[in-house]
Amino acid sequence: MSSPSTPHHGLFNAWRLQARANPLLTLGFLVALAILALLLAISAVHSMRNGNPEHFTLAIYGGLAGFVATAGGAALVFMLGQLKHKLQDGMLGFAAGMMLAASAFSLILPGLEAAQALFSNWLAAAVVVAGIGLGSLLMLGLDKFTPHEHASTGPCGPEYRRISGIWLFVFAIALHNIPEGMAIGVSFAQGDFSVGLPLTTAIVIQDIPEGLAVALALRTIGMGTLRAVLIAAATGLLEPLGAVLGFAMASSIAIAYPLSMGIAAGAMIFVVSHEVIPETHRNGNQTVATIGLMAGFMLMMFLDTALG
Repeated sequence: MSSPSTPHHGLFNAWRLQARANPLLTLGFLVALAILALLLAISAVHSMRNGNPEHFTLAIYGGLAGFVATAGGAALVFMLGQLKHKLQDGMLGFAAGMMLAASAFSLILPGLEAAQALFSNWLAAAVVVAGIGLGSLLMLGLDKFTPHEHASTGPCGPEYRRISGIWLFVFAIALHNIPEGMAIGVSFAQGDFSVGLPLTTAIVIQDIPEGLAVALALRTIGMGTLRAVLIAAATGLLEPLGAVLGFAMASSIAIAYPLSMGIAAGAMIFVVSHEVIPETHRNGNQTVATIGLMAGFMLMMFLDTALG
């Protein structure tokens, strides 16, 4: 029988203490999880009756493309070695700009359009706003209750001392890739290439510098090049898993689609604000990072118009 001092008991107790210290956040996180579980349950029933395997295949391909791009970016370490912080920050800023634009133009606006086909303008807006709030709560809850590490603020989350810095960093990357995969899955739920293609293209493009940044960060803490590349590539596997989750959320009842678009957008915006932008500013390269962000935002706007 396990004693109370075993790691899983310690982690459970840490979660319980976190919940007691943050009751409102915990309640919101549980509500968001409950709504997500309900959407998934409804989607499972709906898929068994009216499932569209072609749309599901598109979502899987989109998620796999994100994984391949992450792995490809990580593999660049073999050729580039160490990059200057300024260039890394500019690349991450570029990725942040693409994620922000994708959230606005490939998730929120199509979500509003889908909701307006069902409700009046104000109610349609309320549905998408509710989704954004739920997505933010999900990521905030994961950030609060998952042990991980921010490069700017150090280790955080319950019982982080039990986990090595390498795996804390891997958990942090998981927070990036889950909402990206969800966004891909949601965007293909209706089989609409005008929504799914530009968004997936944007995420794939930004996954390349992200995979490289992860591998470089792992190299800086003394990890061997091959192992760093393999771990950075493995984080990309969460994108096809997220795509399945996002597709399941959005492919059931009509209201689930715009609501899921909002959830994916809220999760991505949270990650950009809470994780990516602080990382790009911690080395004093704010100007380069901001220029990269604006370039990424403009490119995503162009892709959304050209491909949509």
